[in-house]
Amino acid sequence: MAEQPSDPHLPRPVDRALDARFRHGQSTEPNYSGVTSFLRRRYARDGGGAEAVVWGVPLDVAVSNRPGTRFGPRAIRAASSILDGDPFYPFGFDPFEALDVADGGDCVFDYGLPAGIPGAITAQAAAHYARGTHLVTLGGDHFLTYPVLRALTARLGGPVALVQFDAHQDTWDDGGERVDHGTMITRAVKDGLIRVDRSVQVGIRTHAPQTCGIEIIDALTAGELGPAAVATRIAERVGDAPVYLSFDIDALDPAFAPGTGTPVCGGLSTREVISCLRRLGGLDLKGFDVVEVSPPYDHAEVTALAGATLASVYFCLLAERKAKGAVISL
Repeated sequence: MAEQPSDPHLPRPVDRALDARFRHGQSTEPNYSGVTSFLRRRYARDGGGAEAVVWGVPLDVAVSNRPGTRFGPRAIRAASSILDGDPFYPFGFDPFEALDVADGGDCVFDYGLPAGIPGAITAQAAAHYARGTHLVTLGGDHFLTYPVLRALTARLGGPVALVQFDAHQDTWDDGGERVDHGTMITRAVKDGLIRVDRSVQVGIRTHAPQTCGIEIIDALTAGELGPAAVATRIAERVGDAPVYLSFDIDALDPAFAPGTGTPVCGGLSTREVISCLRRLGGLDLKGFDVVEVSPPYDHAEVTALAGATLASVYFCLLAERKAKGAVISL
């Protein structure tokens, strides 16, 4: 029997994440179906020629408290589907009309050989950078920032400013061999990856033995100043330096992000953070990560959704910069 024609009134089957030709615009499938790539972007392990690639680093061997961040990239991707299909708030546009972004999948490493994990992350990040890709990383515990910074600074030929949203400074002592989400900033400073004179940590509400020369805007001060003033302080500190943004989800108060390994009360709200990030588009942005999302401790995906939203805001900043003539590729 001949195959019957499909019902013309039904939507044509499509899954944008699996369509190699899908480069611009948003998807058409329902939010609750389809492959969970980040914001429905097409999957391409090698980046597929995209200007920017989002990838995951499913790591939690470096945590000092509750594990589970290895599931973070998958949860952030799944939560991101609800954001697709409408203009992005508060920007009012679709960043992918102009910006070509692909999902590069996840970093691959042997969990049974933890000493080799930093090198694996650096090598795979470097492969993306070698293609000129602007890289956005979904974590995974915060240690991953260190090996990504090694690859980025090698690509740029020098250190970068760091804007770190976090409850913790991550500047505990490290002799140079630890795989630890509480010491990697110390390592990055010692290795000359970060320009401490242009770097700032926002939302801090714990104490560490040293600051490494990085300016601190603690959580209480940030709340008193307000998002606009915090953004101004950040811009004044960073200046015209190339800058990497690292967002530990525990910068948010546990009321807004319960799904994390080391929650600390008294943090920022999601609204405050979006308002602050929205004002950072004038910086010379070179990369972004959102880390420490631990789905086993999440409720109704609110932490994963916060992580997905923050990464979406960053892509909107890149789209705005491109519209003003900035080169997004590295």
